[in-house]
Amino acid sequence: MPVAPFAISARPGRGRLYEEAESTTRSPWQRDRDRVIHSSGFRRLQYKTQVFINHEGDFFRTRLTHSLEVAQVARSLARRLRLDEDITEAISLAHDLGHTPFGHAGEDALAAQMAPWGGFDHNTQAMRQVTLLERRYLDFNGLNLTWETLEGLAKHNGPVDRPDAWLSQYDSMHKLDLSQYASAEAQIAAMADDIAYHGHDLDDGIKAGLISLDDLETLPIVGEALENVRSYARSNQILSGEMEQRLRHEMVRRVINVLATDLLTTTENNLARLDPQTADDIRQASGPVVRFSPAIAEANGAIREFLFARLYRHWKLNRMAHKARETTSALFRILADDIELLPDEWRISARAAKTDSSKMRVVADYIASMTDRYAMEEHLRLTDLSIPG
Repeated sequence: MPVAPFAISARPGRGRLYEEAESTTRSPWQRDRDRVIHSSGFRRLQYKTQVFINHEGDFFRTRLTHSLEVAQVARSLARRLRLDEDITEAISLAHDLGHTPFGHAGEDALAAQMAPWGGFDHNTQAMRQVTLLERRYLDFNGLNLTWETLEGLAKHNGPVDRPDAWLSQYDSMHKLDLSQYASAEAQIAAMADDIAYHGHDLDDGIKAGLISLDDLETLPIVGEALENVRSYARSNQILSGEMEQRLRHEMVRRVINVLATDLLTTTENNLARLDPQTADDIRQASGPVVRFSPAIAEANGAIREFLFARLYRHWKLNRMAHKARETTSALFRILADDIELLPDEWRISARAAKTDSSKMRVVADYIASMTDRYAMEEHLRLTDLSIPG
């Protein structure tokens, strides 16, 4: 099926920061996706927290499985809207590359420690990862992704009106039109993120025993999906020792379907009104084109509030978050106080830094690169005399 006129097109694309010969077998967006998948940052997502710290269970989502689920939802949405599926997938797979160990608890701790030195934000860190920190190619640092993928990664949550110092500096070298909206493909990736994590966080929360199916009965969209599933099971006399598990999975599937269907319908109506003829028409629109209807947006907000109140702020997760913040903060304080404790390549970079701010940024980059497991082990190596350095 041909893509829509407002989809991102490889011709003319805006190229890469460092000029390369194009592939004879893949489009630029397929190449970007493949570079993300083969990156060290992407592999590390396997052992980075989504909601539950890695060692708490083998079957909870990690940042890697979350990113894969986002990419699946986003690609399906892009196909229906006749957008470019490959760049949608590339942005979806890359969107969480900047996350620290221990999820948002780790990010909060690192942001607090870096406050005097320019702060820390996982979206900016994702850009640093793909433009600077990946060291795989002889001719350049980073992955040298296309302008279109970088633009989508930088702006998938909307225009960046107040970029931080690093992103501003990068934009001065490689203009990303930060004040405009991103492409429809990037907007799809952002909304797929919402759809995926609401579905799988409900699933993991029930699986962990922190919320129950009964807790969801009055929740918009979710309660209705649960009642429909229970009614179907009763009327068809479906009995199984795995009934709660089956109800949970079917409920989550239906919730995702309601959100995705509404997003598609609303977006198609928005596109009909705007009648964009190019990708730039999407970028220059007065608001996001890809969005939920007002009613579903309100219901989606209620799901988010429920998850914060009943899952993300559950006392058991609060305890783990407290330990995660303490561990991350301690790692930063120790390494910032003595950069000679850094491993070789990081120590060399810190020594070469010309300012205290850039030196602290090396420490932050090192910590952000860690998996949950590595961060815990590194903390022990730096604080426990019985553990070899």
